Parts: sequence; C-alpha cells; structure tokens
Amino acid sequence: MSSYGYFYKDKPIFGLDIGFNTIKVMQLEEHSRQYRVIGYGIGGFKSEAIKDGVIVDYEHLAQAILNLFKNNIVGEITTKRVAVSIPATRTFPHAISLPVLSGKALDEAVMLESEQTIPLPMSDLYIDYETIGKTADSIEIQTVAVPRKIVDSYLDLMKIIGLEPVVFDSSIKAAGRLFNRQEENSDIPAVLIDFGSVSADIAIQDKTSIITGTIPAGSDIFTDLLAKGLKISREEALVIKTKYGIGKSKKQAEIIDLLKPELEQIVREVRRVIRYYEERSTTGNKVGQIITMGGGANLPGLSGYLTDLLRLPVRTSEPWQDFKLKKLKAPSQNEKTVFVTVSGLCMIKPGEIFA
Repeated sequence: MSSYGYFYKDKPIFGLDIGFNTIKVMQLEEHSRQYRVIGYGIGGFKSEAIKDGVIVDYEHLAQAILNLFKNNIVGEITTKRVAVSIPATRTFPHAISLPVLSGKALDEAVMLESEQTIPLPMSDLYIDYETIGKTADSIEIQTVAVPRKIVDSYLDLMKIIGLEPVVFDSSIKAAGRLFNRQEENSDIPAVLIDFGSVSADIAIQDKTSIITGTIPAGSDIFTDLLAKGLKISREEALVIKTKYGIGKSKKQAEIIDLLKPELEQIVREVRRVIRYYEERSTTGNKVGQIITMGGGANLPGLSGYLTDLLRLPVRTSEPWQDFKLKKLKAPSQNEKTVFVTVSGLCMIKPGEIFA
C-alpha cells in the first residue's frame, strides 16, 4: 500500500525489514536487470518493543535503527525514502473470485467480500488488492488487509527517525518479488517458505504471492526445542542446529524426533496451500518446486527432508548470488538468507505502486 504520492524513478529508495528482534536495511541500484548493492546492514533490538505487531517502545526501536545506521552499514544508504515490510503473520490475505468489474464497482465488491471474511471492522483496516487472473466471465483478486494500528505505529516510528515511507509491503510479498526477479524457473508455480525467528510464512508464488499461511515453526523455536530435549544450554543447541541440523550425525534420529512436531506442521501447511491452489487454479498449473528462505532455511538437512516427504525439488534462495558487490564485503554465509525480504523491498518499482 502506498503511503506518499511522490515516488519517482530518480528518487531512490532503500528497504527496511523489521523482524522479531532484528532489523535489516539494504539499498540497490539497477542497471539492465542487474542489481548492485549500494549498502546494507543488520542490527538487533529487544523483541518486547513490538507487541502483537504494534510498536510500543518507540524510543528503543528508534535508537536501535539509528545505531544500525551509525555503526553497522556496509557501504552507504543514500536516501531517506524507504519501503517497509509488515510481517505476513500480521496481515489478512485472501483470494476471491468476482464477476468482471472495474473502477468503483470493483472497489466496492472487494470491500464487501473482505467484510465477510476478515474478523475485524473495515474501519480498523487498510486494504489493498491486485488482479491475479482473468477470464471472460470472472476476475481473480488477491486482497491483503493490515490493521491500521500496526501501520500507523510504523508511520509514527518513521517520523521519529526522519524517514519518508513510500510503501508498506508484506514480508512474503517482498520475498516473492525477489524470487520472480532472480530465479530462472520463476515461471513455474512454487511454494515459498520464509523462515523467521518464531514463525514460517508459506505462500504459493505464481507471478505473485496468491495464497499465504503462517505457522509457529521459526529458527528460534528449533533452537529452544533442541536445548530442552537434549538438556543443554541454548548456546550449545544453537551450535548443534547450525552445524548438524537434521542432516546426518550421531544424533540425527534424536534431533529429528525433537523437531518433528514443527517439521510436520510445515509439511501439512505446504500440502494444504498446494491443494487449495491447484483446486482453484483457472490455468491448470501445478506447483513444481519449493523455495526455502530466511534464517531458518540454513538448517542442514532441511531441503532433503522436505523433498523426501513432499516429492518436489527443494532449494534455498538467497539474494546475493546475483548481486554485484564491487568492493563491499559480503555478509557471512549464515546471514545471507536473512536479507531476502529486504532485498525484495528494494526491487519495488514505481509502476507497482501507482499502476
């Protein structure tokens, strides 16, 4: 959803992704579909600064962002205009089919459908939508609604730190944009699994993110389960998770058993969104791949585990494989996948907002 009406090509933007307890920023420059990194950085903050998606400790979060800009930027951020992510878990996405309408009639039909499916008053929401398919008799619409109090809290934070927000985008939509722009096989419908700290966002990507869901299966949850189950410290559990994961090791069977409830949740949700998509597809397209991303995608053995159960090729996506860094230092291998959302934010074009 667009915030301001002055987003021009000659005015660059940077991406700002505020996660559960980390902040990522990035600015890209595009030439002939090649992207060069102008600057990037990652910092942390106390998760208590955000409650139920709403920023409650502006001072702490503002200071964390300012500290990031002052101490942890590789390269430089040259603009104050920013594209900001909203966690997918805090949005209400919904795919609807409508008769062929346009203009005000379409707006009213979308609002009416949204009112029937979203468990909040329309006055408490910001709602946006896009057309994702069309036949002679109907159009397929993807809507997304976000509570106003969440977006308004982000707007207040931007004002405090002197930034100019031009667009808010859901985290999974931003990740899908990166997938579309970078992947050779992006024309094949895919399941995107974006692993955050405490949850995993799952979406079907077929030119755009059209079906989404969120489950509590993030990388921090994996760490906590290992610490409790193996009766070791959280630091030791993090080492085991990072080094061995669910890949081959002496404790492989025990580790898989400890993480099995969360892993099974992921598999069930992936199967659910695939079934939903394929039953309603007007093109007959089938999902042909699974793309993992985010910090939790680094779990050793995860791709093989999902491939065996879902019978689809699984691979991990990270934005740096096609970015030009020039003289900038690349992030560590474990950090590369956490820049997926913020990379997708950087790739927003004016036409996407003011189409």
